Amino acid sequence: MTPKERAVAALECRRPDDIVPTFELVYFLGPEKFGRDWTENIRSMTPKEQDRYLHEHAELHVMIAEEYDYSILRSDYLEAIRIFKKWGLDKTYLLCGEADGTMAIPNGHDMVEVAAALRERPEEMHAQMRRGAEGAKEAGRRFREAGAEAVTMCADYCFNDGPFLSPGMFLEFVTPYLTEIIASHRENGLFVIKHTDGNIMPILDQLVEANPHALHSIDPQARVDLAEVKRITAGKVCLCGNVNCGLLQTGTDEEVREDVLRSLRDGMPGGGYIFSTSNCAFRGMPLERYELMMSLRKEYGRYDKPAFPIT
Repeated sequence: MTPKERAVAALECRRPDDIVPTFELVYFLGPEKFGRDWTENIRSMTPKEQDRYLHEHAELHVMIAEEYDYSILRSDYLEAIRIFKKWGLDKTYLLCGEADGTMAIPNGHDMVEVAAALRERPEEMHAQMRRGAEGAKEAGRRFREAGAEAVTMCADYCFNDGPFLSPGMFLEFVTPYLTEIIASHRENGLFVIKHTDGNIMPILDQLVEANPHALHSIDPQARVDLAEVKRITAGKVCLCGNVNCGLLQTGTDEEVREDVLRSLRDGMPGGGYIFSTSNCAFRGMPLERYELMMSLRKEYGRYDKPAFPIT
């Protein structure tokens, strides 16, 4: 299969015919690996500088995808998606943008105010959620027109001990808009990968019923068990992630190896799994640990030459 075909198989809860697909939401190890980065402030640039930057941004993403056999090319920039499309990369990779508009965990400055508003001014908060939903649906349409065939939705809902909102409040203030946005993305022909860190178990049923193609990141640092989520969801949704970022940063090589093999053993059976970290390849993560993780995927993440039972 091509990398794109592997991603599509997993997102449709099928098994690829060769190796488990992989990608990262973001890869921040470009300086260590390639001596290049892509995190400049594009808004301060002239149009000519922006064009140069976006082409360099696209080039680096392709280098990363080729190095690690990613199946998904993801960028927040519409123009980067257009560049990928112009270069014909949609034949090899699933092109992916970003289009979420649901309420994420508020930052520390706003948390008390948001909590009070949810209680005291629910109509105002619903109006805000409606604006967010409409913006996300429009963003999805624009990414589809640019050439994307998938979007991530990266609003975080959960801490390690559970969601910011109770399941009942989540049902009122998030789930209806999440479901509506996902339906719009699907109608536009987009695969939808819903990301949230943390302990999703109290709201897992609502996330699945919102009908994304995939859930990311099945966070082991929040004690979310990939095998248990796979059992509960029973082929209704693809699962992405689960390799423990904390161990990748501070664990031993043997701990990383054990965790990677656990993720592959728990995620691969029956298909419907995309291998990745439980967040992203962030700054401070040792490059050699990430490369150990990816080398283990090449050796053990195979459907055509399985190293352990994956039926």
